[in-house]
Amino acid sequence: MHRLRAPALRISLPARIPPAPPAALLRRTASGGRGVSAEELQAARKWLEQLHAETIPRSIGELSFSRSSGPGGQNVNKVNSKATLKVPLDALLQHVPSALHGEIRRSRYVAARTSALIIQADDSRKQNDNAHSCYRRLYEAIVDAGRHAIPGETSAEQAERVEKLYVDRALSRRVLTATRQKSDNERRLKSKKTHSAKKSSRRGRGDD
Repeated sequence: MHRLRAPALRISLPARIPPAPPAALLRRTASGGRGVSAEELQAARKWLEQLHAETIPRSIGELSFSRSSGPGGQNVNKVNSKATLKVPLDALLQHVPSALHGEIRRSRYVAARTSALIIQADDSRKQNDNAHSCYRRLYEAIVDAGRHAIPGETSAEQAERVEKLYVDRALSRRVLTATRQKSDNERRLKSKKTHSAKKSSRRGRGDD
């Protein structure tokens, strides 16, 4: 097997999205309840919109070529046309929003022993075509991860209902707490009055 490192391109993956501010955590229910804020999901959507197969840098993984064992004529077993792309998970996840990490780790291309994505292509007799297919499949794997990790965009009305639910729930807790405190105070006051009345009664009988 001959291992060739493809030249690095000047194009690159979209910049990784920074973590969402703490205030965004209040709207996690609106994002599908997956422990990711609505702002993080929206940022991941924008990142995916900017991603294209051609923008994935060829230097992100190791590309090698070998002889194909499948059908395709006499030339198949004589030329190193089969392309294999090995992309370390750590290297890939550095560029990908954290909202997609879980799904990418579960990709069918992940080889558990190597902690890397192993993508192969031997559809063509040409190395360049098969190499392009590998990067295309990597792109499709990332998009597929986004499709599973990111729910449908929440409407403004639904987001408003969720936020109102949080406000109502917080208000209900405050009312319940105040009611309990008032009830406890009334019980303590009643207990003191009862105890005071008993002491007064004993004094009147000369028990003290």
